This record gives sequence, structure tokens and C-alpha cells, in this order.
Amino acid sequence: WLRAALVLGAQLRALWLAAAVEVHTAKEVVAVNGTNQRLKCTFSSSSPVSQQLSVSWNFQPEDLSAHEPVFYYLKEPYQPPSGRFKDRVTWDGNIERHDVSIMVWNLKPSDNGTFTCQVTNWPDVYGTIGEVRLRVVQKVSFSEIHFLAVAIGSASGLMIIVVIVVIICRQHRRKARDRRMEAADTE
Repeated sequence: WLRAALVLGAQLRALWLAAAVEVHTAKEVVAVNGTNQRLKCTFSSSSPVSQQLSVSWNFQPEDLSAHEPVFYYLKEPYQPPSGRFKDRVTWDGNIERHDVSIMVWNLKPSDNGTFTCQVTNWPDVYGTIGEVRLRVVQKVSFSEIHFLAVAIGSASGLMIIVVIVVIICRQHRRKARDRRMEAADTE
């Protein structure tokens, strides 16, 4: 019995260590300069959500300089007290739904880089770290928007003209057929 208990204990310990938090994120997000972007991060855990659940978001700029803290959650959200994301990041998650997302406001080209999302849910303290690569692109210029609007408007106008011509042709054929039938009836 002792030997069986030891083997069973070793197997349970291995299963306990294998239990881990899995973090899921989009691999890449593209956003327009000056806009706001939600960075989605969800998790799954073999344990129920605990009071000790913690979430940490960090940022690695494209130039590979030092990591910067972005956001922290432990029972409640904590914004960074300093740094590039001070007053620009808010909590946008729901712990009960296993969602630990954040919202980054007023994006800038200097925000290009990789955001990491790490979740620990005691006793699941090990697990994957989610990564989201953010690319901030410049706003579309007015001339490009104008060109796009003209192209869409022209295509729509052309479609309307084609539909009207088809309807007129059908009505013209129908009237011609009706006249032929009337002429055949009067003869």
C-alpha cells in the first residue's frame, strides 16, 4: 500500500505541476496614430479564479530598450505611476469571463513594439505569456479618403445606371409584346 500511495502521490504532484495558466492574445494589432486600441488578452486555468489572481502587462519597444511596466491587476486595476503609458491605459477586462484586456489611449508611433500579458491564478502560477505586437500607422490623408469616396461613389452611380437601363429595356419589350398581342387580337 505504501508503494502504491507513493506512486499515486508522485503522479498527482506531476499533474499539479502540469496545471498552468494559458494566455491567449492576438499576435499582431495594427492601429491608426492618435486612436485608441483595445489589447485583448484572455486566459484559461485549471483552477477557479482566485482572490490572488494577478495580471501584469509590460511593453518592449521596437528598439529593444528596457521593458516598461504598462499595467498591473491584483484584486483591482493599478495604472502605472510614471512612464510613457501613465494616464493612457485603462482596464478593459472582466475577470469572471477570464478577460484581462486593457485599452491604450491616443496611440503614437513610439508605441510600436510588443506588449506582454502574464496571468497568475494561484495555485496555477506557471504558464504561457501572451504577446501582442502593436504597429501604429499614420492617419490616412484626406486625398486618399477623397479618392476612395470618389471611387465608391462612381461605382455606385454606375450600378444604379445599369439597373435603370435594364428596367427600361424590360418595360419597352413588354410594351412591344403587348402591342403585338393587341394587333393580333384585332385582326
